[in-house]
Amino acid sequence: MRHDPGMQFTEYTQYDGLGLADLVRRGEVSPGELLDLATARADQTHSQINAVIRRYDDRARARVKQPFRPDQPFAGVPFLLKDLFQEWQGVPCSWGNKAHARTPAPFTCDAVRRWEDAGLVIFGATNSPEFGARNVTEPLAFGPSRNPWNLGRTPGGSSGGSGAAVAAGILPVAGASDGGGSIRIPAACNGLFGLKVGRGRISVGPMAAEGLFGAAVPGVLSRSVRDSAAMLDLLQGPEPHAPYWMPRPDESYLSQIARPPRRLRIGFSTESPTGTPVDPQAIAAVEDASRLLSSLGHHVEPVKLPFDGKQLAADFLLAWFSTMAMLIDELGRAEGLKPTDFEPDTQVLAAMGRTVSAPELMSCLERWHAHTMDLTRFHAQYDLWLSPTISAAPLPIGALNTPPALHMVNKLLSALGLFGLVRKTSFFQDIVLKNLGWTPYTQLANLTGRPAMSVPLYWTPDGLPLGVQMVGGVNSEGLLLQLAAELEQARPWFGHRAPL
Repeated sequence: MRHDPGMQFTEYTQYDGLGLADLVRRGEVSPGELLDLATARADQTHSQINAVIRRYDDRARARVKQPFRPDQPFAGVPFLLKDLFQEWQGVPCSWGNKAHARTPAPFTCDAVRRWEDAGLVIFGATNSPEFGARNVTEPLAFGPSRNPWNLGRTPGGSSGGSGAAVAAGILPVAGASDGGGSIRIPAACNGLFGLKVGRGRISVGPMAAEGLFGAAVPGVLSRSVRDSAAMLDLLQGPEPHAPYWMPRPDESYLSQIARPPRRLRIGFSTESPTGTPVDPQAIAAVEDASRLLSSLGHHVEPVKLPFDGKQLAADFLLAWFSTMAMLIDELGRAEGLKPTDFEPDTQVLAAMGRTVSAPELMSCLERWHAHTMDLTRFHAQYDLWLSPTISAAPLPIGALNTPPALHMVNKLLSALGLFGLVRKTSFFQDIVLKNLGWTPYTQLANLTGRPAMSVPLYWTPDGLPLGVQMVGGVNSEGLLLQLAAELEQARPWFGHRAPL
């Protein structure tokens, strides 16, 4: 047992989640002590980064007074949920919407139940854009989250609050999810590791069978690859209400990363799939990763984009519009929420979705399969596709705000019922592609249901993180984690801390 006054913050940040749990098991630190450090850091940084928008201190204090089991991999480790589809029975999960925050969750979702079973001490929820519908975290309900590397920049979205919390040292790993890049984008912005698993690997139930036609999956943001591997070990696996699931690997992911991967064939691209500009620093990040991978013995070469980027972006957004319309309409029926209870941008997305016909949506989903076939053909020749995660360093706060004049135009179009015509114009399509211009690389893995990761290998000359993405074939989570662990050993990032 410790005989010093207690763990200090500087010591706390030297451990990942598994490391802290090991200290708890050995009696060198108590869960209450870890919770004190995490909540103190959350309090200290709240006014700067606005990462944690809801606290469950009473529940957390009660939990640390209860016994933990030796077999719990994260026993006593502080943890934060993402405030989006990570329901914990009896407390709100607002989905970034203040009106919905009035409704306590009637159930605990599968991922949260498994996190509790693993010994994690949940003490709050992190900021998320409304319905996770943006690639930055700036909800009107709770205000913007800020990047600990530069408070004038975004931590990305939609898991931006979680990314900022981990980067600020509040905790070593936090809940996240990814429906179009929402784990990988904050990982790239905050100097963290982020793995999006394949379709069916982790259950999203019991509220829904799947998220966004299987494109959206739960997960975590972490500072160490082994934390992400251990998290996947506990999150994966079938649930009786799941419509389908991937079989467990013969060996745990945590044990797999103890071995380096086989030598891989990797094709890389840097051009934007949507034809929008790519910052030279994003290109430099991929070129740097290519050199590092080559030095480790992997075969790396440039390739053409393995998919039709503009068509994929259009097919992603058509399904997204439809989903937004469904969510808003369901909340109106179930909770009596009015259109004015939602952000103007969300109302526009839903209005677009209501113009999508059933045959149009079904044709779109059939094209999702066509994109999957494109990627399958690529993976017949290459193990991984390497690209930037984002096309430029983290953007300034407010850079993607809708101009007030456009809000007025949108209100007029809505009143006149013209969104159906506008959606099919080249002007609107150009606006859509421009809005995806910062994150045109990430949607591929979601539509195809393939695993992908963002790895923190590069920082810009002015000190901003800029991760690179790798997309694997079906059932390649183990391979991605093995490669990430090899890269982590070759170029360690754990000690690379934000200046906050």
